[in-house]
Amino acid sequence: MIKQISALILALLVCSNIWAQDEEQAENFQLSDSMLAAFMAMSAEFDSIDNSFTYQEGAVEISNGLARLNLPEGYRYLNPEQAEYVLTQLWGNPPGSGSLGLIFPTGGSPMDNDSWAIDISYEETGHVEDDDAEDIDYADLLKEMRKDSKAYNKQRMEAGFDPIELIGWASPPFYDKANKKLHWAKELKFGEAEDHILNYNIRILGRKGVMVLNVIGDMSHLDNIKENIDVVLGSVSFNEGNRYSDFDSNIDEIAAVGIGGLIAGKVMAKAGIFALLAKGGKFILLAIVAAGAGIWRFISGKKAAKE
Repeated sequence: MIKQISALILALLVCSNIWAQDEEQAENFQLSDSMLAAFMAMSAEFDSIDNSFTYQEGAVEISNGLARLNLPEGYRYLNPEQAEYVLTQLWGNPPGSGSLGLIFPTGGSPMDNDSWAIDISYEETGHVEDDDAEDIDYADLLKEMRKDSKAYNKQRMEAGFDPIELIGWASPPFYDKANKKLHWAKELKFGEAEDHILNYNIRILGRKGVMVLNVIGDMSHLDNIKENIDVVLGSVSFNEGNRYSDFDSNIDEIAAVGIGGLIAGKVMAKAGIFALLAKGGKFILLAIVAAGAGIWRFISGKKAAKE
C-alpha cells in the first residue's frame, strides 16, 4: 500500500511540474478529482498506520526473560512483530532482521521523519573476553573496516540493495569495562543518497553473547543521542543467569572475537551485511509526501488569492 501511495504522489509531482515552469499556467492549474482523492487517501493511510502501533512503557521483558528494559520517562517500546513491520515495510530494510523491538523517544514515531529509534537484537556469540579493549588502535581498525566493507557491499548489490560507504567515526569507540558496555558511532552513506546516515552502536556483554542496540537515524540526531546515551545504556540489562558475571568456564563457550571484533563487525559476517539498518525507504517516501503537501498548499493558496 505504501508503495502504491508513493507512486500516486510522484505522479502528482510530475503533473504539477507544468505549474513550476510557468506562473500563468500555475494560476490556471487545478488538481483533478482523482489526484485530490489520491492525495487525501495517502494522508488518511499515513494517519491510520501511525495510529495502529501499540507502545509499551516502563518495565519490558525481552526475549522470554533474557533481558529487561526499564524505560525511563521519555521513551517507549514497540514489540518484535511491529518492529519488523516498521523496519521492512516502512523503512525499506531487508526482512529477517531478528529485531527484539524498537525504542522511540516519546513523541517520535515510525512515521516521523525527524525521529530516531533504537533497534534491539541479541547475538549469541559466546562469552566475549575484553582483554584487548585497551590495546586497540581505532585508526587502524577503521582502515580494516573500510576494506571489509567492499566484500559486504558486493553481497548487498547482488541482492539488489544499495552499497554502504563507511565515511568514518561519528563518535569514537568507548568501552565501560566496569559495566561491560561498549558504544561507538559510524557515519555512513547509502548508495547515492546526499544525506549521511548515523549508525550508533551499543553492545552490552552477557554470559553467552551480546545485546545489540543500534540507533537508527541521521547525522542530525548525533548530539541528541550523545546527550541521552547514559539514559539508554542504563535502561537495558541482562537478567540473573544471563549476566556477564554468570559466565561458567566449565560449560560456556568463549567467543571467537573480542572488543575489536565487535566494533569491526566480525560477528556481522555470520548475520550478513543486512544487519545494518537504516531509514532509507522512509526518507524517500516522506520526502515525496512533503513535496506533494507543499505543492498542494501553494496551489490552493493561489486559487484562493485569485478568487
